Amino acid sequence: MRLSSLFSIVAVFFVAAVLSLLAARFAVTAIEDGSRTAVLEELDRESLTWAEVDANGLQVFLAGTAPNEAMRFKALTAAGKIVDAARVIDQMLVEDSSKIAPPRFSIEILRNDSGISLIGLVPASTDRGDLVDEIAEQTDEDEVIDLLELADYPQPDTWQDAVDYAVGSLSQLPRAKISVDAERVMITAMADSEKDKRRIETDLARQVPDDVRLALDISSPRPVITPFTLRFLIEGGTPRFDACSADTEEARDRILRAASEVGLTDKAACTIGLGVPSPKWAWAVEQSIAALGKLGGGSVTFSDADISLVAAEGTPQAAFDDVVGQLETSLPEVFALHAVLPQPEDDSQVAPEFVATLSPEGLVQIRGRVDSDVTRETVNSFAKARFASDAVHSTARVAEDLPKDWSLRVLTGLETLSYLSNGAVIVKPEELSVSGQTGQEDASAMISGFLSDKLGERNQFSIDVTYKEELDPVASIPTPDECEARIAEVQADNKINFEPGSANIDPNGAAIMDEIAEILKECGEIRMEIQGHTDSQGREVMNQQLSQSRARAVLNELRLRRVLTSSFTAKGYGESDPIADNGTEEGREANRRIEFKLIRPEPIEPQETTLESLEKPIENIDEAGADGDQEGTEDEQN
Repeated sequence: MRLSSLFSIVAVFFVAAVLSLLAARFAVTAIEDGSRTAVLEELDRESLTWAEVDANGLQVFLAGTAPNEAMRFKALTAAGKIVDAARVIDQMLVEDSSKIAPPRFSIEILRNDSGISLIGLVPASTDRGDLVDEIAEQTDEDEVIDLLELADYPQPDTWQDAVDYAVGSLSQLPRAKISVDAERVMITAMADSEKDKRRIETDLARQVPDDVRLALDISSPRPVITPFTLRFLIEGGTPRFDACSADTEEARDRILRAASEVGLTDKAACTIGLGVPSPKWAWAVEQSIAALGKLGGGSVTFSDADISLVAAEGTPQAAFDDVVGQLETSLPEVFALHAVLPQPEDDSQVAPEFVATLSPEGLVQIRGRVDSDVTRETVNSFAKARFASDAVHSTARVAEDLPKDWSLRVLTGLETLSYLSNGAVIVKPEELSVSGQTGQEDASAMISGFLSDKLGERNQFSIDVTYKEELDPVASIPTPDECEARIAEVQADNKINFEPGSANIDPNGAAIMDEIAEILKECGEIRMEIQGHTDSQGREVMNQQLSQSRARAVLNELRLRRVLTSSFTAKGYGESDPIADNGTEEGREANRRIEFKLIRPEPIEPQETTLESLEKPIENIDEAGADGDQEGTEDEQN
């Protein structure tokens, strides 16, 4: 009995122990499975699919190879959201950094009236102090804010060229954003005027290195037009604008449409600017142009809200009264109309006049009548100050019975000469006329506004100024393509020849080099490659060396002729690029040649800037960086 009772007790304890072990095992398994599943789901939500999860009791093990330290830390953080961070055991590896593609180095240079800021990622080899000092020297800025970050990766081959070009361009860009990376420079800037915009675009395009691509976005603000001027004429049945201003594109289109309805067929420019005296400017101009069309000739001049309408001589009085009456009633209240019907001149008297002429050489001749010795001295002093003391010759004489405002009209007319390259100003009692040639596209508009402001609405004036592109200091510069074509045309008739087997230009080549040098001096600073080519006779290596020497000889000849050659390169191609059959003497003669070829930047498409990439979450930055590096590799392979 005793043994039986003892056995029963032992059996009960044994069964209880087994049941406890089974229950504990089940609980541990449930905890492990739950922890593993929950952590895996969280990692999947964070797109960390490379991470592996295992559990042993309360401990959670993370394994796998992370792309970088940031991703490893992110995986630990994600697991710590599900279980206690103390239970997470890190067994992850990090991918070898030598296999990671380098980041895309870039700099954002921001310049405005407040100063200059540098933002971006640059190679560790970059001397940030030298870079800041160079920018300060180029721009005369006292302070340059340096927010650059360094990365210890090799510097791309073209990085320094791109940075040097961007820094050099800052001297021309007081307000700009310049985005720089190893192969491209993107410039967004504001110019003070349309003329400055064209000059800046031309200069920047000429200076870009051949291994750097350039994207330009130069804008200019709308000018403030004071006074807001428009002048429309119909002379001899031919309409034209001397000046045209509008406050909006819609107003410009309405004004040009009104001019075309009265017979204007030539292309006309209308400046869109600020300073319009009334929102109804276009309406007033439309009505005035239509009225002039009904009269059949004359001029209408706007100076802010003052309108001067001068009918053609011989216009019937009744028609003049009818048209002017309709115009007065249709104009908005802010506008004031002064209408004039000229009467035939009395031929029995000779009207006094004052004449000032400007020759193409810059010589000024003054003759005619002035109203006093003081006016004559003032006119001479003004002319010598405006032009040059030794370029002014005056024979003006003092006369009586001249109009009261004669001195004002004389000085005003004399000042308009400064808008011309050559021409004349004639002042008469009833009219002031300006004629000549100019290199400023908007000279007529500027003269019209100046005369309207100085003389007032009741004074008549006429403007016959012709724009000549060859007088324009910007437009007269040949384009790089025109320069290349002109040099090719010169060599089509007379090629540069060398002594046999040598890099010495033969005696007849001096005249050709002189002609090419004159063309290049007109072209200014352009990027050009001087290419040397030979025929196939002789060894290939020798031909390549000979072609290189000949190209270098041509470059040296240009330097002797004081041509700017800092943007030129000389390269020999040997026999590799024939243009004719080397099997004939004529073909070999054609293949022995020197060519001048433009170095053209490759077109680019806008890409994401550093500031835009910094706004992305961490994981997107890594993905975008990897994609960008892969695309950059593909571009290089292509």
